[in-house]
Amino acid sequence: MTPPPIPKFRRILLKLSGEALADDSGIGIDPDVVHRMAQAIKEVRDLGVQVVVVVGGGNIFRGSRGSEHGIERATGDYMGMLATVINALALQDALEKNGVPTRVQSAITMSQVAEPFIRRRAVRHLEKGRVVLFGAGTGNPYFSTDTAAALRANEIGAEVVLKATKVDGIYDSDPKKNPDAKRFDQITYSEALSRRLKVMDTTAFSLCMDNRMPIIVFDFSAPHSIQRVVLGEKIGTLVTS
Repeated sequence: MTPPPIPKFRRILLKLSGEALADDSGIGIDPDVVHRMAQAIKEVRDLGVQVVVVVGGGNIFRGSRGSEHGIERATGDYMGMLATVINALALQDALEKNGVPTRVQSAITMSQVAEPFIRRRAVRHLEKGRVVLFGAGTGNPYFSTDTAAALRANEIGAEVVLKATKVDGIYDSDPKKNPDAKRFDQITYSEALSRRLKVMDTTAFSLCMDNRMPIIVFDFSAPHSIQRVVLGEKIGTLVTS
């Protein structure tokens, strides 16, 4: 009998964009896409890995985009935070339909639909095998969900931030515009900064760099990609010290 594979990581934070839950248009919530994402998370959780998810809200509303159309920036950011909670609830529903117990914790108090973010409670949920979904970013305007992911990863003692994107890693230029763009298998924080590579926004990236939190950027649309990363397969790009 073949022994089960041994994960490289025991506690991960998965960062999803809001667009990851949408169809090809990047707008709204596609139930089939959400269901596939839930199955991918279940694969990892079934390996005994503790999973935390931070999801963006760009498929519904993006604060920076709202401010371009006259909405006050802080108000727009709060609207974007509410969008992330909608996405977290959608993913929670799909996960639980796949038999995965979950908890949604929100940085903005909304007790009817989500727990408030309490670090020790989140860690306890993980120890009990639940997937924890963090919504509403950091609860503060002017901070992205990338920053929320970096912050929460450090708070709950994650071993790595897995940033799921639509490209298979970090390139030295936009691979959609430059067919000769070079992909990095591994890169240091300082090199990514000096090259001005857009791994995460500056605040999130600095938080990971200061706390030596590794980041793996990978293509979530590839089959079993999250599971492959967790098992130590070298896909995507590793950002480390």
